[in-house]
Amino acid sequence: MRTFAVSALREPPFLARRHDSTDLVAGESTAWAQSFGLIGSGHRLHRLRRADVAGLAGRACPEGPPEGLRLLADLISWLFVMDDACDEDGLGAAPTRLAPVVAALLDVLERHGDFTPAPPGGGPLGAALHDLCRRVRARGQSALLLRFVSRLRDYLLALLWEATNREHGRVPSVAEYVQMRRHTGGVHPSFALTDLALGGLPGDPVRSDPALVALDTLAADLVCWCNDVFSYGKERTAPDGHNLVTAIRREAGQDEDAALRAAADRFNHTLLAYLAVEPQVLATGEPAARTVIDARRNWIRATYDWSMVAARYA
Repeated sequence: MRTFAVSALREPPFLARRHDSTDLVAGESTAWAQSFGLIGSGHRLHRLRRADVAGLAGRACPEGPPEGLRLLADLISWLFVMDDACDEDGLGAAPTRLAPVVAALLDVLERHGDFTPAPPGGGPLGAALHDLCRRVRARGQSALLLRFVSRLRDYLLALLWEATNREHGRVPSVAEYVQMRRHTGGVHPSFALTDLALGGLPGDPVRSDPALVALDTLAADLVCWCNDVFSYGKERTAPDGHNLVTAIRREAGQDEDAALRAAADRFNHTLLAYLAVEPQVLATGEPAARTVIDARRNWIRATYDWSMVAARYA
C-alpha cells in the first residue's frame, strides 16, 4: 500500500524536520506506558514499539522544550493503546462492552487533572489519562486544558459510534464517516498538546476565527486521509468499515482501485484547500498566526513521512 500511497498522494510541500530529543523521548514514553500498565513486556510492547510513537511526535513537534515533546508522545502512546484495544483486542466490538470503559474515562476527564487519585474503574487507561491531564493542568494554561479535555471527550464518544457500527456490521456513508473521522483520529487533542509545547497559543478568542477553524479542520482531515490510504492494506481485512476507502467503495459501488484513487484525490484536493486557507489565517493579523500554520504544516508533513517508515501499518 505504501507504493500506491507514494504514487497517488501529493507530497505535502512543507519542510520535513525532527526534534533533537526524539530518540531520548522514545525510551521515556515507552517506560511511561509500562509504568501505568498500558503495556507489558510481550505482544503489546512489541506493537507499541512498532508504532514508532516518538518518530511521529518528533516530526509533528520538531521544536520546543523536550518536556512538551514528551507530553505529546505520551498522549500518542495512550491513543494508540486505546485504539488497538478497540480495533484489535475486542474492546470496541460492541458498545455494551466499551461503554463502561468510556464512562470511567469520562469521569477522569471531568476531574480536569486535579490532585485526587484517578478513579479505580478506569484501570491503567484511566490512571494514564489522569496523569496526562495533571501534566497539562500543571502548565497553567486553563483554556488549553479545557480544549484538551473537550477534544478527548469527543474522541471517546466517537469510539462508541465505531463500536455500534461494528456490532451491526454497518459501513457509514462517506459524509458521516468524514465527520466522525475527525474525532476518532484523535488529531485535535494532539494539536492541543502541540500548541502547548509551543507556548499554548492561540487563545480562545482567536481560535474562534473562521479561518483558523477551517485551518484546523482541513489539517485534521489531511492527517486522517493520509492515514487511511497508508493503512488500508492492513485494514481492508478488518470486520468493519472505518476507513475512507471502504466507505467510498461501499457508497459508490466502486472497485478497490477506484476507491483508493478517490480517497487519494480527496487528500490531494483537501491539501490544495488547506494551502488556500493559510493566507486567510495570516490576514487576521494575529501575531501567533505563523506559529499556528507552522504547527499544522508539521503535523501534515509528519504523518506523511512517518507513514512511509513506521511498521504500524506494514
